[in-house]
Amino acid sequence: MKDIIIDSFCAVKNQLNPNHRKNHFEFFGYDFMIDEDFRVWLIEINTNPYIGTPNEYIKNLVPNMIDEMLNIVLDPIYPPSKEYIESIKDRERNFEIIY
Repeated sequence: MKDIIIDSFCAVKNQLNPNHRKNHFEFFGYDFMIDEDFRVWLIEINTNPYIGTPNEYIKNLVPNMIDEMLNIVLDPIYPPSKEYIESIKDRERNFEIIY
């Protein structure tokens, strides 16, 4: 899945920020399917993904994902306070930058 996501970004990277805005980021949703032979298929990429909470798993996942995404994009521009860093230092990270 990571390779498919990276390949999709490489295919359109020159079109993602055509106005060359600084400190620009976008949030994408990837839909995958796994067939009976465990092959991964990309179904679609959403530029405006649904981030509702239809079940308990997603109810916990979405806020954590958004929090980590905002930390990744905002911390280099607006560094967090030392108190905040101390309060989250033991928190488990579930997301990673892949490209």
